[in-house]
Amino acid sequence: MKKTFAILFLVCFSQVFSQQDSTIVYKKRVLETTEVDFLTSYYSQDGDNASVSGGVGTEELTDFTPTIIINLPLNADDVLTIDAGISTYTSASSSNLNPFDDSEGNNITGSPWVASSGASQKDTWGSINVSYAHSSDNRNNNWNANISFATEYDYTSVGFGGGFTKLFNEKNTEIGIKASIYLDTWSPKYPIELDAYLKNNGNLNEGFFANVDVLSQNGNVNPNWSPVSGFDLINDKSRNSYALSFSFSQILSKTTQMSLFFDLVKQDGWLANPMQRVYFADIDNYYIGNPNSIDNYTSSNNTDVFQLADDIERLPNSRFKVPIGLRFNYYLNEVISLRTYYRYYFDNWGVNAHTASIEVPVKITQKFTLYPSYRFYNQTAADYFAPYEENLSTSEYYTSDYDLSKFNANQYGFGISYTDIFSKFHLWKFGLKNIDFKYNNYKRNTGLKANIFAIAFKFVMD
Repeated sequence: MKKTFAILFLVCFSQVFSQQDSTIVYKKRVLETTEVDFLTSYYSQDGDNASVSGGVGTEELTDFTPTIIINLPLNADDVLTIDAGISTYTSASSSNLNPFDDSEGNNITGSPWVASSGASQKDTWGSINVSYAHSSDNRNNNWNANISFATEYDYTSVGFGGGFTKLFNEKNTEIGIKASIYLDTWSPKYPIELDAYLKNNGNLNEGFFANVDVLSQNGNVNPNWSPVSGFDLINDKSRNSYALSFSFSQILSKTTQMSLFFDLVKQDGWLANPMQRVYFADIDNYYIGNPNSIDNYTSSNNTDVFQLADDIERLPNSRFKVPIGLRFNYYLNEVISLRTYYRYYFDNWGVNAHTASIEVPVKITQKFTLYPSYRFYNQTAADYFAPYEENLSTSEYYTSDYDLSKFNANQYGFGISYTDIFSKFHLWKFGLKNIDFKYNNYKRNTGLKANIFAIAFKFVMD
C-alpha cells in the first residue's frame, strides 16, 4: 500500500577532523560520495483463485515498479537517504470489484474469469521514504531514523521508525534493535452489488439493479438476493502496525558469518480487505448474466455470468506475528561462496510457515558474478480460511483469500552482476559502479505462478 509526499529533515553536523600533535587526522567517512541507485522491476502472475471474486477466477496481474534511491553523505558521520518509487499495475482480479462495468455499453454481464474495464482494473502506487543515519567516531555505534508515506487506489500509509546498532569485539559482533510504526487508512471500495444494495436500502428495483434480472441457482428470475443479515460497511477505517526487531550478527572466522533475528509485530484495526467477496455454503446462490452459464460458473469457459456476493471478507481486528530467522554465509574460495537463509513464522490466526533459501554467487571474472538461487516456502492455513462456497454464514470471521490458505511454493532465480571497479562509464558527474540483473520464477501448488524481472544501476558521484 503506498503514497506521495515531500519531507524535510533536521540533521546534526559532526566535526569532521581532529588535531593531534599538530597534524590534522581526517576521519574516514561513512559514505565517501553521493550514490544513486536506479531500480526497475516487472512482475506478472496468473492463477485461478482470485480473492476479489471469492476464491475463484483469474488472478492475472502485471506490475511495473521504477525506483530511485539517493544516498547523500552530509559529513563524515551522517548519511541522508531518499527512497522514492511508483508502481503501476493492471489486475484482472481487482477489476472485478465491478465485473459489470462495460465501457462499450453492452448488456450487463460479467465473469470471474474475464477482466472488467472498471476503475479498479489498474492503479498507480507511490511511496517515499526518507531516512537519516549517524555513526559515532569509532563507528561502533550507529543510529538511524526514518519517515515514509505511500498511497494508492484505496489505501494510504504513514510510517516512521528508528533503530540502533552496536558493534564490538573488534567489529566482529553486531547487535541491533529497530522499532517502526505504520498508521494506515482505508479509503474502502466495495463489490458493486453490496455497495448498491446499501445505497438503495435493499431495493432491487432501483439504481444499479434497475432493469437487471437477478437469477437463482436454477437460472430463474428471483429478486430475493440479499447479503447476510447485519451486513454493513466499514466503520473503523484504520489499520495500524507496530514492529520491534532484534538482530545479532557474528563473524565466526575469515570464511564464515552468521546472523540471527526476530521480530514482534502487532496489527490492529480493519485487517480484512473490503474488496474481497465471500460465498457461503449455507446460503442460496444468486447471479446476474446468462442463466445457461451458471452450471459452468467455476470453469474458465464461463464468460458471461457472475455470482452476487454473500458478504465481504471478515477477519479479527488484531493480529500478532512473530518471524524468527537465521542467516549463514560461507566463503568457499575466491570463486564461490554460499548464502543461506531460514525463517520460521507464526501468528495468532493459525498460520505457521517455513522459509528456506540458498544463493551461490560465482565470481566469473573481476567484473562479472553469477548468482543462482532457490527458495522454498510452505505455510498452514489461517483459522478463518475456506475455499469458494465452503465458509459458513454462522462464523464470526471468514475469508477465501488463498494468501491465507495452506500452500507451498518454489522459487528459482538467476542473477548476474557487473562491477565497474574504476567507474569508467559516466553519466554527467556520476560514474557507473555496478549493474545487477535478476530473474525469478515462482510457483505455488495452488496454481499461482509468477515471473519477476529486476535490474538495478548504481552510480557514484566523482
